[in-house]
Amino acid sequence: MSYIVFLALLLLITLLGCYWVVESNRRKAIEAEKKRFNQRVKEINNDFKNKLIDFSEGKIIRPKNISRLNMITSNYFVVQAHNEENLTYLEFISDLLINTIIMEASKAQSPEEIDQLADRLQYFMAELPYNGIEYNKAFYQEALPSLIEVIKYQPPTDLQDDQPLAQSTQAANESVQENQLPELSKA
Repeated sequence: MSYIVFLALLLLITLLGCYWVVESNRRKAIEAEKKRFNQRVKEINNDFKNKLIDFSEGKIIRPKNISRLNMITSNYFVVQAHNEENLTYLEFISDLLINTIIMEASKAQSPEEIDQLADRLQYFMAELPYNGIEYNKAFYQEALPSLIEVIKYQPPTDLQDDQPLAQSTQAANESVQENQLPELSKA
């Protein structure tokens, strides 16, 4: 009988020890995952800030606006959940903004075009929220992509080029209507 109690006690101690080791390993894995996640967020923020500094040195943005633009990445997780999907989207949206600015800067050849890009970037920054709480999912999913489109250059439409096209279209429509009128009267 004492052997049974001794074996049961030994088995219980062994089970508790195994549970403690497994739980300790699980906590370590969660901690390592959090560190990896935070490291990736830090890398994205640092890369974004470094690109903004490069743009400032290239006279594309003003140095005082770096902190305003940096709020895009630094406030991402203020309201949003810390998960892999959101981290991937942060990476995507920051790359989209940086690549758009690079693409538009490479298109700008004259000082006037660079000034126009600076004006578009000023408008972009003016539309950014001021409070960290306003950097929510709706902002990143809906507002920010459309704001990034504002940075892209859209050439002005020349009204003189459109007028001959409109006149020829109007003339064609009138001739079709004139041809249809006799046909309807015959019927």
